[in-house]
Amino acid sequence: MTQWNSTASAAARNLGGNSICCGLTALLPLITGPITAGYRGFAPLLGWLLMVVFCLIVLALAVHLLFDALLFRLASSHETEAAGLAAVDDLLSRMQLRKPDGTPRGLDMRIAGSRRIVWRQRLALAACLVIFAILLFTAGDGQPLC
Repeated sequence: MTQWNSTASAAARNLGGNSICCGLTALLPLITGPITAGYRGFAPLLGWLLMVVFCLIVLALAVHLLFDALLFRLASSHETEAAGLAAVDDLLSRMQLRKPDGTPRGLDMRIAGSRRIVWRQRLALAACLVIFAILLFTAGDGQPLC
C-alpha cells in the first residue's frame, strides 16, 4: 500500500468514525427529550425547536461525512492517486453533484475540506448539547432532575 493509499484510507476511517460518533451523540437529546418533557414542565417550545434544528444539522453533516468517507475509500482502491481522484471526480460528475473542472484538487485539499465539515459538525453538536443542558436545567427551576 502506498503513502497516498494509506492517507486516503485513514481519512475515510476517521471521517466515518467521527460521523457515527457525532450522529449518535446528537440522537441522545432527541431520544431523552420527549422522555423528560413531562417531568416538571420540560422546556419552552422555542428552545426545543432550536435544539432539534441543531440536531438535524449534525445528522445531515454526518450523512455528508459518511459520503465523503466512501469517496475516500473509492479513491484508495485505485493504484495511483491521479486515477483514484479521477474516479471520484467522474462519480461526482455522473451523479451531477459537481461539474467537471480542468484542474482536479489534490488529496490534501480534499481532506482539508472534509476536516472543515467535521469542525462545523462539532460546533453544531456543541450548540445542541448546550441548549439541551440549558433546557434540562431550566426544567427543574435550577434543581437537578435526578
